Amino acid sequence: MHRYEFASDNTAGMAPEALAALVEANSGFCASYGEDIYTRRAVDAFRELFGLPCEVFFVSTGTAANSLALSQLCRSHHAIICHEFAHIETDECGAPEFFNNGVKLLTTSGDNCKISPEAVRHLATNRTDVHFSRARALSLTLPTEAGTVYTLDELVALREAARENKLSIHLDGARFTNAVASLGCPPRDIIEASGADVLCFGGTKGGFGLTEAVLFFNRELAEEFDYRCKQAGQLPSKMRLLSAPWATMLTDNHWLHYAQLTNNAAQRLEKIFLANGLQAMFPVQANAVFVNLPLEVSTKLQEQGWHFYSFFETASRFMCSWNVGPDVLDAFERDLKAALFESVV
Repeated sequence: MHRYEFASDNTAGMAPEALAALVEANSGFCASYGEDIYTRRAVDAFRELFGLPCEVFFVSTGTAANSLALSQLCRSHHAIICHEFAHIETDECGAPEFFNNGVKLLTTSGDNCKISPEAVRHLATNRTDVHFSRARALSLTLPTEAGTVYTLDELVALREAARENKLSIHLDGARFTNAVASLGCPPRDIIEASGADVLCFGGTKGGFGLTEAVLFFNRELAEEFDYRCKQAGQLPSKMRLLSAPWATMLTDNHWLHYAQLTNNAAQRLEKIFLANGLQAMFPVQANAVFVNLPLEVSTKLQEQGWHFYSFFETASRFMCSWNVGPDVLDAFERDLKAALFESVV
């Protein structure tokens, strides 16, 4: 029987507060298509959390959030700058291109899956002739696919490079709460440092429920985005069942509590690996740990039921979700020690 604790933060269910909010919203009758009190509360909660005016929309998946948001920033002859391992490049089945009828992704490498300002400037200016797609947007992943987190200073430098070249800025924040917990700053600081025009705020991985949120801080860019969502099949009739958990999770710091739990679990997991002679491949700054396991050890752990994915050719990714508690980490540590012992005898 598989143990999915480390396979992905998608394998965990809803946090209890989010589930309770869903049950409450399920009672009685309510207006449809986002005209309900629960959706209004969620939108207000976002504006209070960031302390900034923004337009808020809810969609069903991260792919929909990223693709529709980027399609709002670009036209079909434009290009989007992103890291070569960005989710929009490697894991969204061409959805950003599909929803924008030919938009091009311009990818770059970078240590710890981070983009440098120099790379942004190079890709934005390398080709400006009419025969090549014109760079129009910069997409940043926070935390990155390697589980690393841009510092505020790094975000400021990227913002300056983007603005110099008239690029809109998109933040893929599938695990945005983990980035906030890691940086230890108010969410507003990240938006102001990055200059983000739009943020795709992940809820599914954080235990919120079944939805992602798209927040336009450049409110002019949000014009008619509701029509784009409707056309893409992203306007649920019973919106309250998707939006109700947000209002609850965004109040009383529930979101931050669970994000810190997952980050702490990853920190302890890194120490477990290190104590057993295994070094993490990237700085552990959010809720992911990447490590190169000996093949026999990886095989043994999988045979014992632990489920985790391979990334970056040789790395095993261990992703901590909101309900990976001390008991899970204790059990994994025992099995890891046993597997390592068997591999050397």
